[in-house]
Amino acid sequence: MSAGPRILLVNPTIASARSARFPLAILSLAASLNDRHPTTLVDGNLDRNFISTALDALSAGDVGAVGISVMGGPQLPSAIALSKAIRAASPATPIIWGGHFPTNRADASLASEFVDYAVRVQGEDTFSELIETLVGGASGERMARIAGLSHRLEGRTAHNAERAFSTRPLARQLPYRRLPDLRRYLTHTCLGARTAGYQAALGCRFRCTFCGVAGMFRGRTALPTAARLEQDLHFLREIGTDAIQFYDHNFFDREVDMVPLLEVLARFALPWWCFARSDALLNLSASAWELVRRSRLRMAYIGAESPSDWLLHDIRKGTRSDQTLAAVELCERHGIIPELSFMLAPPQDPEGETERTFEFIRMIKQRHPQTEIMLYIYTPLPPRAGLPDEKQARATRDLRAWDGTPVIFPETAEGWAAPQWLAYWCHTDAPWVSPRLRQRILDFTTVLGCRFPTVTDVRMPRWGRTALRTLAAWRYRYQCYARPWELNSSRKLLRLRDPRVSSL
Repeated sequence: MSAGPRILLVNPTIASARSARFPLAILSLAASLNDRHPTTLVDGNLDRNFISTALDALSAGDVGAVGISVMGGPQLPSAIALSKAIRAASPATPIIWGGHFPTNRADASLASEFVDYAVRVQGEDTFSELIETLVGGASGERMARIAGLSHRLEGRTAHNAERAFSTRPLARQLPYRRLPDLRRYLTHTCLGARTAGYQAALGCRFRCTFCGVAGMFRGRTALPTAARLEQDLHFLREIGTDAIQFYDHNFFDREVDMVPLLEVLARFALPWWCFARSDALLNLSASAWELVRRSRLRMAYIGAESPSDWLLHDIRKGTRSDQTLAAVELCERHGIIPELSFMLAPPQDPEGETERTFEFIRMIKQRHPQTEIMLYIYTPLPPRAGLPDEKQARATRDLRAWDGTPVIFPETAEGWAAPQWLAYWCHTDAPWVSPRLRQRILDFTTVLGCRFPTVTDVRMPRWGRTALRTLAAWRYRYQCYARPWELNSSRKLLRLRDPRVSSL
């Protein structure tokens, strides 16, 4: 059987080349197409001229469609620029967006003339069916049967039925060797000299109101087999990997399912980092913790979010502040650095909750100074189109900016690409945060970060850490956070990394 038209798969720029990790989204799409269609992969994180590279691929004349992976935030402007260039160069070529942004904002994606189709949630099977439909003749009846697809129909946006959660992607081997230089994706981090990004499990069983992952998977998750994990780790070690950064949305799930995976990790003993929940860590047995120790887990990113249990309940986090403290102590006993993330300035009481969180952080730092702290702004996303979610709707209903004006969310992709909405998507600003509170948060973050320089900054010399700690000591001790001009200057001079931007 002859192969179908070539499919161009693009991961637009979202990170620096130094922070680039394997483009798992487009690798997964290539794996789902199998041998039915040849594919060309373009990764904008390594190829800074990725738009020109994509246009060169189009000029060959055999491209039947372009699939673009789109995260909200900094990848969105890159995806828009690419899509506009493709539309101008080849108006008839279908442009398909998939990933985090079109899943959560399908209407906004399709409000732009440079996007033809939006693939929601797990994209592999939806994308494959869409390609086959486009090749065979895209009738409205056939298009309507593709679950998980949003498209234009008679001048309006049509959202097809939701696609059922699938574990099929866990059975497919990703075509890593299709990438031009695998070792460029192995980067120096606090874990090792050649750290690889890898995702083992799919989804998350929780539904936090601020999390786009919850909107994608809606409480569903699946773990790989131990054999699959072992096979992938063999490959990663073969190409020189000496540490793993797991992208699983919550690595630790039910212990009975986790033990086989931990046994594999213990055999490889590659230092690793992962996302984890405090309640999941507290539920692990002593024997499971022994496996964790042997596997060399080095850092666990724990969503603490808030010291206020009422707020943790309101945002559907499902954990308590006492569990956060217990998890920090447990990690410390097992030689693991806990990395706590907090969501500041919720619209219910932005100033009060922010100050309570600052005090909670100071208490944790006093007891456990090695704990890493990540600070974000609480920014709930509106509910997805066609999926009524009353709890999510309440989180975004009647929101008011700090000056009392109603918060109106953008209706187009270009609207979401405006600076204030990129900041909203990235949890770095929100309309209800006043200029005074915004500056207060920035100043506290600066003083905290200089008083306790992050261990993830492997480029920072020892003398630089000592200098920052010394300069920030009096401000942190006396809580004099305002206008830390000397710390801002020192951070720039020493190029202190922000792990919120550059990850590990």
